[in-house]
Amino acid sequence: MSKVIVITGLGDGMGRHAAKMLAEQGYTIAGFDVDKMAIESLAKELGDKHYLTNLDITDRAGILAFRDEVVKRYGVVDTVLSNVGIGFFGPFEEVNLERALKCLEINVIGAAAIFQSFIPLMRKQGHGKLIAMSSLVGRIPFPFESIYTASKFALEGMLLSMKIEVAPFGIQVGIIEPAQVSTTFAAKIHFLPPEGSVYRDRVKRFIDRDNELIKTAPTPEFAAKRIVSVVTSEKPNLFNQIDSSSAFLQALNRFLPVKVRDFILVNYMNIKA
Repeated sequence: MSKVIVITGLGDGMGRHAAKMLAEQGYTIAGFDVDKMAIESLAKELGDKHYLTNLDITDRAGILAFRDEVVKRYGVVDTVLSNVGIGFFGPFEEVNLERALKCLEINVIGAAAIFQSFIPLMRKQGHGKLIAMSSLVGRIPFPFESIYTASKFALEGMLLSMKIEVAPFGIQVGIIEPAQVSTTFAAKIHFLPPEGSVYRDRVKRFIDRDNELIKTAPTPEFAAKRIVSVVTSEKPNLFNQIDSSSAFLQALNRFLPVKVRDFILVNYMNIKA
């Protein structure tokens, strides 16, 4: 039997492309997405060998039922890729904290739920890989993305801690940190604060700059190739970037003083007050 890879949020974007590439390479895909039409169309493309279903990452009981069905069908799972995530944008002072809870619930607890459900199986197997889609902001805080940044910092902290716990059982952990990818992800969350907001002008400049960067960002297909290379690696790196510019920015983040890093960021995103 081919190796089984579980992928959450594979209905669209990088997740969909990665699932198709992996299936073409002979891997068996088991996954889910909240978008019923997207998951049904992908299931038709991939064929009956694979198990895809409509499921919300916040449905705890549904995740356990999904896990049980995957184990029943295949008996083994080699890799779990937590790909579900939503963005969150806006000046922190004006953030709706009830909406912020949803971002944290999906981006952090959603990943925790899918990983936790498969760890017992991987322990018994004596091997497995847990891979999480994080972001450049998982280690580099971005203004006007405080809640999203918080969710990715939390995700990476969770995996760094979990890594030590599961390593004795042969379970490996990896984190993928894309920056901009040329999708509609950012456009869906970008909005201007209301007239009169003290943040409105700087937010507009941030959005305009972000839109410029997205035009030359890696495509979802390019990003998916990098994701596939991490997922299929026998010994994936702990931290993985999608492109060279992201790797360069992470390297700068490790060595530059915080004041210098923030100065560069403010000027790079054209948001100097």
